[in-house]
Amino acid sequence: MANNLLKIGFIGGGKMAQAMAKGFISAGLSKGESMISSCHPSDLASAKAFKELGAESIFENVPVVEKSDVVIVSVKPSIVPIALGDIKKAPNVNADKLFLSIAMGVTIKQLEQCLPNQSRVMRVMPNTPALVRSGASVFVRGVKTTEDDVKITKKLLDSIGTSEEVPESLMNAITALSGSGPAYIFVLIEALADGGVKMGLPRDLAYRLASQTVYGSAQMVRDTNTHPGILKDNVTSPAGSTAAGLHYLEDKGFRSALIGAIQAATERCQQVSGS
Repeated sequence: MANNLLKIGFIGGGKMAQAMAKGFISAGLSKGESMISSCHPSDLASAKAFKELGAESIFENVPVVEKSDVVIVSVKPSIVPIALGDIKKAPNVNADKLFLSIAMGVTIKQLEQCLPNQSRVMRVMPNTPALVRSGASVFVRGVKTTEDDVKITKKLLDSIGTSEEVPESLMNAITALSGSGPAYIFVLIEALADGGVKMGLPRDLAYRLASQTVYGSAQMVRDTNTHPGILKDNVTSPAGSTAAGLHYLEDKGFRSALIGAIQAATERCQQVSGS
């Protein structure tokens, strides 16, 4: 790694890959000219996005591996065997690299089977707030990974939010919670704003207040290390408006609906991954 900058390659150049690349550059871990991405020849938008970062963008996978220290596998799950198969079949390719896969549901075992024997693999689950460097990522180490690989993985993922190492057995539930979770929060923000509009607030003001309220509340839970139930109690005055609102939510099964959403999403992940 010249000048301590990682040479990072992306197999697949979609929105998440672009978000990760921008985060790595912003954190000073790499530069655009130290990056290379590959995408399908029809995906001109992704190619353009990486070129605008100063990165090389091509339509072949093998050169991405040859020119990189770390390779981010960011294609759809069904494409993983095809994309990585190019690397395994290529003669004389030095695949003694660290591969980080963000392909949903593709296990460490499947990834290692698709790559040359010397490859070191991490399975990673980021989420879309990585786009604003506020992602919640987890990772699972493969058989051949080293402690240095873990440090590099954490450094990369922490540049786009937070990261934690987890056992692979938790990945389906994590996908349902933090992977799908932003969608639930977006619905919550939309619903809060709709309620404000119903009661007379201008739409743009309602969205600003709803989004900032969710953001600030989440930050309180994270930064104060206080149980959310205690924080909820601190807002809830006897016979007050918050108590009335909370009673309505309980009556409509708000908690149960969210718990059920995580269960349903986890079960769907299990179906997709066959685990």
